[in-house]
Order: sequence, then structure tokens, then C-alpha cells
Amino acid sequence: MQFLHFLWSYCTFDFGISMWSGNPVSHEIAVRLPVSLEVAVMATIIAILIAIPLGTISALRENSWLDHMVRVLAIAGIATPSFWLGIMSLILVLNISAIVTGKPWLPPIDYVSFWQDPLRNLSMVLLPAITVGYRYSAVTMRITRSAMLEIMREDYIRTARAKGLLEQIIVNRHALKNAMLPVVTLIGIEFAFLIGGLVITEQVFNLNGIGRLLVQAVQNQDNVLAQALVMLVVAVFVVTNLVVDVLYAWLDPRIRYS
Repeated sequence: MQFLHFLWSYCTFDFGISMWSGNPVSHEIAVRLPVSLEVAVMATIIAILIAIPLGTISALRENSWLDHMVRVLAIAGIATPSFWLGIMSLILVLNISAIVTGKPWLPPIDYVSFWQDPLRNLSMVLLPAITVGYRYSAVTMRITRSAMLEIMREDYIRTARAKGLLEQIIVNRHALKNAMLPVVTLIGIEFAFLIGGLVITEQVFNLNGIGRLLVQAVQNQDNVLAQALVMLVVAVFVVTNLVVDVLYAWLDPRIRYS
């Protein structure tokens, strides 16, 4: 009965009272979740805009100078720690702005919703989103390149070329959609990880997100809050995997039940 009551409480978003702050756990999550969610969404958009075009071009121009540049960029993004890149980007932005304008610029310390003040919100979230999105795009870029190289060697691509189809149609309609299956999987996994895995990045940029809250809950031995946050991250992974499975059927009609 106690376990059933526990499950019903979670289904009704009643996570209990935090042992650390004394506030309802749902309130603590509601305050921190928009920060992590906004950074994760912006980082995902940045990664997609960078990785898919560059990964596709790199595969189509295999062993060219452009391919080598993209591969170097991807390897550098994977090898560079996010917290180091965040510190360096923050320092460089502050120094350049101080030299150009003569006035040092600092991002706002307190979080402001996008709907209240879009410019102030973006000035706080854009740097961590770019920092995380670069590494995110590096991994996605390599997967996109590998998938496109494999697809472009398939028999049906050779048949489409023999039929006289334009190269742009072959790439966009036949190759890219099939190559997106592993890419979509990686994007979904990385997005779910970003909700609760940006502990160091949130610490560097002073963001009060879910990852930082989870560390604070563990440090303060707040079992109720830590348990709710773990369940939240698990729920995000489950929902993300469901969305990825639905996208599979949209990208590849062979996967559909009908």
C-alpha cells in the first residue's frame, strides 16, 4: 500500500517536501527545470544546424580539404571539455567586449524568463548553449558523416543515379532520410542527457538548473528531492525514446506497422 501511494503521488506530481529547503519538491523543480530545458533545446538546435549540413557535405566531399576540415572540427569538439570551452569562451567574450566598447560585459546573474525579457534571457543562456551545442554537434557530425558514407554506397543509390535523377534529389530524398536514423537516436539520447547532465556547465555559468540541483540535493542528503529528480530524468529519457521511435516510422516507412 505504501508503494502504491508512492506511485500515485508521483502520478499526481506530489513529490513531497524537500528536507533541505522545506519547500515542496514540485516547486523546486518548477523553478529549475525551465533553465535546463531552455539550454538543452537551444543546444540541440545549434547542434542540428551545425552537424547535419557539415556532416552531409563532409560525406559527399570525402577526402577533400573540406572533409578534412570538418573532421578536425569534429575531433576538436569531442576532445575539448565543455567546462574548459565555457570558461575560455566566457573570458574571450568579456575581454573582447571590454576592448571594443571600453566597458566590461557580464551576463545577468539572476534568471529571467524569455517571455519577460528576451534579450536578457538570451544573454544568459546563449553562451552555455553554444558551449554545449559545439560538443553536441561534434558527436552528431561524425555520426552523420559515417551514416551518409554508408548510405551513398548502397545499391539503390547507384540505381537512382543510373535512372538519371539529379544528385540533389538523390541526396535529399533517398540518402539523407535513411541516414537520419542513427542521427536521430543520438540526438534524442544527448537531449535527454542534457536535462540532468549539465552539472559542470551550470556551475561555470552560474545557472540554477536541474543538474546543479541534483548535486546540491545529494550534498545536503535530501533523499526526497534527489529521488524526485532521478525519476524526472528517467521520465525524460522514456519520453524522448518514445519520440525517437515515432520519428523512425516517419523517416523510414518500412518500420510502420501498416
